[in-house]
Amino acid sequence: MPERQGRQLKGGIRVAGTGWPPLAAALLAAPVAASAADFDGARLGLMWVLPFAGMLLSIALLPLVALRLWHHHYGKIALGWALLTMLPLAAVHGVPAALDMTAHTLLLEFLPFIIFIGTLYVVAGGIYVRGNLHGSPLLNTGILAIGAVLASLMGTTGAAMLLIRPLIRANDNREHQVHTIVFFIFIVANVGGSLTPLGDPPLFLGFLKGVSFFWTLQHMLLPMLFVLGILLPLYFVIDTVLYRRDVARGLRRDPTPDSALRIEGGVNFLLLALVIGAVLMSGLAKTGVEVEVLGQHLPLEGMMRDAAFLVIAAVSMAVTKKATRKSNEFGWGPIEEVAKLFFGIFLTMAPVLLMLRSGSAGAFAPLVQLVTDGGGQPVNSMYFWMAGSLSSFLDNAPTYLVFFNLAGGEPQALMTSMAPTLLAISAGSVFMGANTYIGNAPNFMVKAIAEERRIRMPGFFGYMLWSGAILIPTFIALTFVFFQ
Repeated sequence: MPERQGRQLKGGIRVAGTGWPPLAAALLAAPVAASAADFDGARLGLMWVLPFAGMLLSIALLPLVALRLWHHHYGKIALGWALLTMLPLAAVHGVPAALDMTAHTLLLEFLPFIIFIGTLYVVAGGIYVRGNLHGSPLLNTGILAIGAVLASLMGTTGAAMLLIRPLIRANDNREHQVHTIVFFIFIVANVGGSLTPLGDPPLFLGFLKGVSFFWTLQHMLLPMLFVLGILLPLYFVIDTVLYRRDVARGLRRDPTPDSALRIEGGVNFLLLALVIGAVLMSGLAKTGVEVEVLGQHLPLEGMMRDAAFLVIAAVSMAVTKKATRKSNEFGWGPIEEVAKLFFGIFLTMAPVLLMLRSGSAGAFAPLVQLVTDGGGQPVNSMYFWMAGSLSSFLDNAPTYLVFFNLAGGEPQALMTSMAPTLLAISAGSVFMGANTYIGNAPNFMVKAIAEERRIRMPGFFGYMLWSGAILIPTFIALTFVFFQ
């Protein structure tokens, strides 16, 4: 994910005449922009968190209390929360500031995000594993383990989109399927992407900041194996118990006919390799050239990367047989849902991230101060939990950068004398993206694909019950072993 840039408005404070109540004006007080450059998050009050909280609560509650309304209007609801962020920003800080933040968020953050995961969705959706895999506990656990390995090689999104459909088909005659999808999100869509900068966006940003490509492999391997050493056996036990129940009740008729295993659409593996290559090149090839669009300076290499993604997606659609995508039950619904919801999430999240980035000078100063002890030394356990907890609800890539910079932002020091601190930040940002559906992009995509296959996935809070019961104790154990 692209790095978020801090902004600071210039000009004097002016609240009177905005039409806002005095309390709201006091909480939101900040300078009116003469220009929209350099917005200072330290001048934002806690009231700016409310639209983001409203967006999250809408995702969590409306499917439970107003399913029909949510199903037909979730895009409009996401847009409404985005407007409730940007229109007050315009009223209080000035229209240029609101337009600048909107343009910055959409052009430098949302569009690269959705183009990237959309390309992976299209390319992986063109790979079809024909034949009937039977979803036994051993097979399912093996697929999860393979996905954990692939996630560090092709990214959590790529691995998740590649394997989720075959895994669902393998279990399509079983009554109990939800636990398999939940553990798939835990392992393949998050924890597995721990070993290389290709695995998860936070680690890629660390790579761009100067962290060695192989530092993550060297330092994250043991924590990842520790977590997988708990999750995979636990999944196997749970799946074995539920599989026996399914067998005792009589397995449903298998809708997938038996046939020899073979892969269709294999050319898409080459296209996946090109996606990975484009990501790496955008990080390594620094041209220094920027193109100004709507007042935003877009790096040329980033624009070339995104253009390459669009071409790769178009090629995948052109060269993959329609019958292959039809067999894979490929549809645009899941990526459309992700695009609409994350549009609202990105825009409502923008002020929150600016407030975090302002560190001890901002509204979240009490939280920021928790990561340092009285002697000024880093508290690694708190770095792990703070980076992780915020990554559960915010985009984990910029959250990683916030704590990377709080720890000094010097890669050589962080890789050596402060290696435990960087490890805590990295592990928290990657692992705890699994705590909620919105913690990492593929989480919601996997959920949407499963629901499209008529699997009744738990809601926002229901999923958090799973993660709270399984992941939080695992992370507590991880803290005692690695971050004391």
